[in-house]
Amino acid sequence: MKLYYSPGACSLSPHIALLEAGLPHELVKVDLRAKKLENGDDYLKVNPKGQVPALQLDSGELVTEGPVIVQMIADKAGKDLAPARDSAERYKLLEWLNFITAELHKNFGPMFSPVLADDAKAFFKDRVMGKFKYLDSQLAGRDFLMGKQFTVADGYLFTMLSWAERMKFDLSAMPHLLAYKARVAARPKVQEALTREGLTKAA
Repeated sequence: MKLYYSPGACSLSPHIALLEAGLPHELVKVDLRAKKLENGDDYLKVNPKGQVPALQLDSGELVTEGPVIVQMIADKAGKDLAPARDSAERYKLLEWLNFITAELHKNFGPMFSPVLADDAKAFFKDRVMGKFKYLDSQLAGRDFLMGKQFTVADGYLFTMLSWAERMKFDLSAMPHLLAYKARVAARPKVQEALTREGLTKAA
């Protein structure tokens, strides 16, 4: 499998999932602005959406959209990274993945824009902070989003929290969320993903 990624982008989520799953894969770095691969090839010929992540399977099929990719990885791995299909817990995982993608990820997007006015960015930041407050309340007494078990939803939320850190969000009033972020960050495979993407120094 090949994971098309950009360092620190939302592709960090499936990168973490692949490492946690122990699935062999190749990383292919994408310049999202130029839509080019490191070898100069046109990324749009690989993925016409021009976005990451994209996962190319050994069959040659390309799968896009992070929440779908991480579930596919979990199902291939069979390592408790997602509850069993058709179970009540699996639908709860779907609920979390949809919440993260719709309420966090999509509200973060405008804040990365170099042309959006500061007051507009402040609007989106307030929206994201409100979602983080909800998450803080939900994580009280839980190790991870689904309880005691780390799942692919946690890699996705960790990616969003890393964006919040990059943008200097003040989450000091959300102790459960901060403790959760530290718990996920301490996982060896999460550290490996950060190191491989050049986001942290190797120990």
